[in-house]
Amino acid sequence: MSLQKTDLINASWHNPPKVVSWTNDVLRFETDHKTDFWQDTWYGFRRDNGHFLGLDAPSDFSATLAFEGQYENLYDQAGIMIRIDENNWIKAGIEFSDGVTNISAVVTREGRSDWSVSASPGLSGTQQVRLTRIKDSVLIHFLKANQSWQLLRVAPFSERDARIGPMACSPEQSGLSVSVSEFRIAPPVANPLHG
Repeated sequence: MSLQKTDLINASWHNPPKVVSWTNDVLRFETDHKTDFWQDTWYGFRRDNGHFLGLDAPSDFSATLAFEGQYENLYDQAGIMIRIDENNWIKAGIEFSDGVTNISAVVTREGRSDWSVSASPGLSGTQQVRLTRIKDSVLIHFLKANQSWQLLRVAPFSERDARIGPMACSPEQSGLSVSVSEFRIAPPVANPLHG
């Protein structure tokens, strides 16, 4: 299923990028200079100027995003985000670090971020990530090359109202080119721990 502009007609940007367009049912945008989502842990700074295009999220759901990025600079990243506010959010996708692409997730609760990565050198082309929210938990999956879903993380997350959608950042530079070709919100998958 391709992405239609109407799929995101009610979405709004947190920090809209300067370069954004729709071409052949694909959302394309480029990150601005030194954009990021991070709160305090290890690095000691608080940044909330990344790009996020969010829709109101149902209470329980599975959201799937198909996206592609041209990762070149340290910490270039793209993927999906669920966000309550600047102190409570989750982002998951691909992040470029130490010269390789990584499957990455950051969970931020009450103003403290944590980061988990799984090195996946050479990832290119369209990737898919899925967030499933059920009550006070979020499960994060990535689609492997064999088209099976791999569980990356199970995290606690508030049941408060949230927004969901694509995100991207370039903490060190600017100009990460991102394309989003699919975004779906559906009822939670039947067995979110195993598929």
